[in-house]
Amino acid sequence: MSPAGRRAAVLGSPIAHSLSPVLHRAAYREMGLTGWSYDRFEVDEDGIAPFLEKLAASGGEWAGLSLTMPLKRAVIPLLDKVGDTAASVGAVNTVVFAPDGRRLGENTDIPGMIAALRERGVDGVPHAAVLGAGATASSALAALARICTGEVTAYVRSRERAEEMRGWGERLGVAVTAADWADAPRALTAPLVVATTPAGAADSLAAAVPERPGTLFDVLYEPWPTPLAAAWSARGGRVLGGLDLLVHQAVLQVEMMTGRCPAPLAAMRAAGEAALAARTA
Repeated sequence: MSPAGRRAAVLGSPIAHSLSPVLHRAAYREMGLTGWSYDRFEVDEDGIAPFLEKLAASGGEWAGLSLTMPLKRAVIPLLDKVGDTAASVGAVNTVVFAPDGRRLGENTDIPGMIAALRERGVDGVPHAAVLGAGATASSALAALARICTGEVTAYVRSRERAEEMRGWGERLGVAVTAADWADAPRALTAPLVVATTPAGAADSLAAAVPERPGTLFDVLYEPWPTPLAAAWSARGGRVLGGLDLLVHQAVLQVEMMTGRCPAPLAAMRAAGEAALAARTA
C-alpha cells in the first residue's frame, strides 16, 4: 500500500485516557500525511495475539502500533525481532510492520527519556534516585545508564521489588542500591529524581522537597502538575513531566512508522498541551 494511506494505533488496557492519538495525528497533519490514520483500541494480554493476527490479514495497510500497559512484555513472544534497546529491559512499546510482514519490536521510552532530559540541559549527573519499580522504572534505569556516572538509589515498597531493581541494574550496567519506601524523602536530595509511581503514590513527598532541588522527572501527565512537581517547581527546581516523555517517545515512533525524519516535535507538543488543557478546563 502507498505511504499516502497507512494505519497505526495505540493498544492497551485501559486506553481511553491515552494522548497518543492526539500526538500522532498532529504529526501526520504537519507532515502532510493526509491519508494516514491513528486510532486507539482496548486490548489486554489475552487479546493481543488475536489482534495481531487480524492485522496480518489486512493486506499491509498497517504501519505500526504503540503499546502501553499491560502489553509491553506480553507482546514480545509474538514478534519476529526485538531491538537491542527493548531487549535490554524486556519491554516493547513500539511495533513496526516491515514490508515483508515481519513484526519488529522496539522501545522508544528509553531514548525518549534521554532526549527529554537533554532538551532541558541534563546531559549527565553524578548520581540519581528512582521512585518506584516496574516497567517504567526499568526504562528509567536504562536511560540513567547513559547519563548517570555514579550510583542510582531505587526506593521501593518490598524486598521483591528491591531484588528486581538490583537485577535490572546488573543487567543494564548500573550500580543500583535499593532503599525502603519509608526513606523516600532522602531521594529528593539527588541531582536527578525520576518518579515512576502511580498517581497519588508520591504526593506525600511534596512536603519534603529541599530548599534547592535539582531535576525532577515525574512520568505522570494527568493530573498535572502532581503535588510533588508543583512543590518542586515552587522551590525553583527543574521539572519534567510525563508529557515531555510522551512527546519525545512519540516523535521516535512517528519516524519509525512513517520512515520520515524529523517528526514535528513542536507541533506534537502543542497538540498534547492543548488536549491536556481541554481536559482540565
